[in-house]
Amino acid sequence: MGTFIWCAMATQVHSMKVDFIVAGTQKGGTSALRAYLREHTEICMAREKEVHFFDNEQHFKACAIDYAAYHSFFCPQVSHKIIGEVTPIYMYWYHAPRRIWQYNPDIKLIFVLRNPIERAYSHWNMERARDADSLSFWDAIHHEKARCRDVLPYQHRVYSYLDRGFYSEQLRRFWTYFPREQTLVLKSEELRQHPVKTLERIYRFLDVSARLTISAKTVHATPYARPMSRQEREHLLHIFEHEVRELGQMLGWNCDDWLSVNPNEPARFDARRPGINAP
Repeated sequence: MGTFIWCAMATQVHSMKVDFIVAGTQKGGTSALRAYLREHTEICMAREKEVHFFDNEQHFKACAIDYAAYHSFFCPQVSHKIIGEVTPIYMYWYHAPRRIWQYNPDIKLIFVLRNPIERAYSHWNMERARDADSLSFWDAIHHEKARCRDVLPYQHRVYSYLDRGFYSEQLRRFWTYFPREQTLVLKSEELRQHPVKTLERIYRFLDVSARLTISAKTVHATPYARPMSRQEREHLLHIFEHEVRELGQMLGWNCDDWLSVNPNEPARFDARRPGINAP
């Protein structure tokens, strides 16, 4: 009871409005980013790892939306300057952008994008490890569309290995409601390889002070039963090639390394067929 009263008092100081959301992508490094953000003394993060408010259809069936249920996940202190949360399925959930905009049109949004080929395999590996999917990766991606039809008109939370990797459409949905300057899109490699520089960029975006000490983090890394096969990688390369190129143009990124059959080598392109990796 004492904790609840204290939280309510702190909430009044902040007028209880969430200021930013890390909205995606799943398996893109969002758990590590949350761990970094939780260490910042000016940021109040949700108590739960993922809040799942704007993708929960039950919250939006009533005419009046109960945002008190959303705010109950947060307990800001007087020292906190901003409030935020991390729920990576928001990027993928079709109705989430509109719902977030209706809640707070001034909210800031962060997206951490991973090579969709690597992301799909990591997603499947996670579901395999927790016994949520018994199919092999090859079978899972070939039966994905049929399996995902079972939950229409909604997106599938488990079997959407490939579908979640089409980032350009997901970003456009958010940019329909939010100006680009309210969004920050990052590569997961940036956060993993250059955490200090990337976090400084994030802190500037969120308008909080820079931290003097940052220690690299790896959170929730599920061991792989085996590496992705060349056949699987080549199959996904052909699926995602156009998407990766479109995303690169959209964001001004060089994504050539995402289009390599060997992830440890840069992409090599066949002049006879532009955009297809040479054997």
